[in-house]
Amino acid sequence: MAATNQDNVTKSPAAFGPQGRFRVVQLLRAVPIRWRILSIALLNSAVVIALAFLIWNGAKVLGSAWDDVRQVRESDKILAKLESETSRLQNLIHRYINQPSPDLFAEILLLREAVLGTLTNRASTDPMLSGSVEELERTTSRFLDGFGELRTLQTAITKTYDEQVLAPTRDMAGLYSIIEGATGHRDALIWPALGKSREAFTSLLVAANAYYLSLASASAEEARRNTDTIEKTIPVMADLADNDLQRMALARLKVKTAELRDGLAKLSEQLAGRTELLRNTIDASQADAIGAIDDLSTKMRQREQKAQETFDKTLSAISRRVLSIAVIFLGIIMAAGVMIALSIRLPLAQIMAAMRTITSGDLDRPVQGTSAKDEVGAMARAVEVFRENAIAKRKTEDELRTAKEKAESALLELNTAQQNLIDAERLAALGGLVAGVAHEVNNPIGISLTVASSFARRTEIFENDLKTEQLRRSKLDEFVRTSRDAAQQLVANLQRAGELIQSFKQVAVDRSHAERRQFALSESTDQIVASLRPVLKKAAIALSVDVPDGLLIDGYPGAYGQILTNLFLNAVNHAFADGRSGTITISARGRGPDDVEIIFADDGAGMTPDVQRQAFDPFFTTRRNEGGTGLGLHIVYNLVTQQLGGRMMLESRLGQGTTFRIIMPRIAKGHPMGQPTIADAAADGTSQWPNRTMSSN
Repeated sequence: MAATNQDNVTKSPAAFGPQGRFRVVQLLRAVPIRWRILSIALLNSAVVIALAFLIWNGAKVLGSAWDDVRQVRESDKILAKLESETSRLQNLIHRYINQPSPDLFAEILLLREAVLGTLTNRASTDPMLSGSVEELERTTSRFLDGFGELRTLQTAITKTYDEQVLAPTRDMAGLYSIIEGATGHRDALIWPALGKSREAFTSLLVAANAYYLSLASASAEEARRNTDTIEKTIPVMADLADNDLQRMALARLKVKTAELRDGLAKLSEQLAGRTELLRNTIDASQADAIGAIDDLSTKMRQREQKAQETFDKTLSAISRRVLSIAVIFLGIIMAAGVMIALSIRLPLAQIMAAMRTITSGDLDRPVQGTSAKDEVGAMARAVEVFRENAIAKRKTEDELRTAKEKAESALLELNTAQQNLIDAERLAALGGLVAGVAHEVNNPIGISLTVASSFARRTEIFENDLKTEQLRRSKLDEFVRTSRDAAQQLVANLQRAGELIQSFKQVAVDRSHAERRQFALSESTDQIVASLRPVLKKAAIALSVDVPDGLLIDGYPGAYGQILTNLFLNAVNHAFADGRSGTITISARGRGPDDVEIIFADDGAGMTPDVQRQAFDPFFTTRRNEGGTGLGLHIVYNLVTQQLGGRMMLESRLGQGTTFRIIMPRIAKGHPMGQPTIADAAADGTSQWPNRTMSSN
């Protein structure tokens, strides 16, 4: 039947169109699918090879054109660098002329070597520039040589300014001081002419410095005009001088003024020569160099344009050829692809229909096309096997469902037993507490009974003495003293017993009733510690408590007491086993506005990393042979995380003690333990054991 359906689908003209296409599909069904797909890959490979040949052939031409373009651009970079370096060198030279400094001179020398290096090592070896760089080298060399001449001239200008301008002005300043000192008072006849001459001298200094620094012609004219003024005032002051010192100083002042005039003239001549050298050698050479660079840049642009045109033409030709071949091969590949797709798609459609039937649950209809010889036929046979397996799976699931119902019943019984063990462990801890408190209460009550018995006998003796003999004051005083001592001992011991009973009562009530109330953490801790004191008397363990007042908790004091008791007994049994001595510390502190941090630490034996990883797991214990159940820390963890809504961390080092860090909210977020129970959790399919994170060292 399957073969007949396959033949009907294969030979239906309505399904496959014209007779020619039908024959092609029949021929293709005789070829394995892998060879059909491989034929498409071979056609694609042929396209790739043809296109690769065209691209390789054009890439050679494009590579040559691109090399020209790249070389032109590299040459442009060299020219741009030369232009930038020569322009910067020109600016540095002008700065050096205006404000000479060793750092600026060193920078000029370095840049000079850079320019020469660019010309020698790069421009001369560049294939684009090597034949056109001679003029650029000549103008650059002239430009750099001009700097040497300019520096020599600048040295001479500096020397002239120092020796023939500044030196006479210093002498003239001293002579003015001598003349002023030789003038006895400001009413002397020489004083007006001296003041005018001194004022001209000051203006002369300012103008000379301004001219030296800025080459301002107005400053030079101002310096000459003030020099004339000084020379005109000297004869007037000589006529008005009233002592030989003044006359001698004025004669010397006349000589220094003449030297200053000559120095200013020489300085003006040298500065003009420097300006001419800057204009005709430095700036002109720079302009020639820029012109040569511009000419070379123009040639580079023309060559780049030509290379770009070649590049564009070649790229256009390659694009046309690639497009033509791609269109031809694309038509061939599409036709072959349609035929191959038809030979695969329809049989696959049959298989998909069969798969949908199977997934919908109808396993009674056999798969069609299993008799075909190609890979699609093998797929159809595989789907048929899948259908048969699904039938077998359905039967197996029915059997597993029955087994699961039995297993769930057994699991419910196991969880109930586990909960009973946990409750027994909690009651065992409370029972140990009862035994310890009973022993502790027995001491004050026994002492009270002994004192009361003794007091009763003394009372009988005193009563007999009253009946048989006359009462003496000494006996009365002794009876009163004895009665008072007995009463004090009775009160003290009965108060001690009452405190122990009240503390145990509160702890026992808190543990037996998981009611929620607000309680002070310090008060509850003291009550729990008081109930644990009997255990401490049996071991060499010191207990330190640091819980500040004012930490109020809205939660379950019974759960808190169970936590401290289990941690304490765990430390006694494991951290301080075999009579080992040590210290247990209980401390608490506020952690922000919402949380409280409680730390229970001991300096006992510590834990290995393996023990730390399993410490909170149920039924894990290192002392199972000694009667341990492995539920103590598990109960603590569940109380902290579930009932109090907090989190708990464990840190321990072997031989260095253990620290339990509990962070719980001031307002508990959980519910009392046992709501829901383990059996409830098993019934609704949830797990009782939460994920937890421990830090181990």
